[in-house]
Amino acid sequence: MSRNEYKYERAPEGPRRGTAGGQDVARDALARRIATAVAATFLLVGILGFIPGITQDLDQIEFAGHESGAELLGIFKVSVLHNIVHLLFGVVGLVLSRRADTARAFLIGGGVVYLLLVVYGLAVDHESDANFIPVNDADNWLHLGLGVGMVVLGLLVMPRRRRAVDSSGAGRPRHGSAPT
Repeated sequence: MSRNEYKYERAPEGPRRGTAGGQDVARDALARRIATAVAATFLLVGILGFIPGITQDLDQIEFAGHESGAELLGIFKVSVLHNIVHLLFGVVGLVLSRRADTARAFLIGGGVVYLLLVVYGLAVDHESDANFIPVNDADNWLHLGLGVGMVVLGLLVMPRRRRAVDSSGAGRPRHGSAPT
């Protein structure tokens, strides 16, 4: 072989994910679709937080803090920072949804973040300066639903564990039975 020629070798063929009835391939695709839908929803919510009529009292929106008088759908307190966080969360989710493993990480990790926001929302006085997000009771319930929902969805689309297969054709003896 000359110096300008390269020898290309294929990777050894072994068990590949997705070959057993397409279960993992289907789960991977589902994980990406779910993460994309969740991320797109966050983008939409972030945009809607700046639209008059959909966000009530938008003229009273503050950059951050509990003083913001704006409420998305007249229910959920929002601020400019709150809307920006939703937009960024959506963009990050779209980027992470391009691969199944990172899509799952977005769903589970994002769910954990929202569960931590519930703890924050319960611990902080809603009328204090510490409530910089801002959150109210409706936000706490929404964050709880989002957190649990995202974690559950992320866990549901995890790849299935494969059972060890004896390639010799002989079955493994059961635990406690004598080998033959």
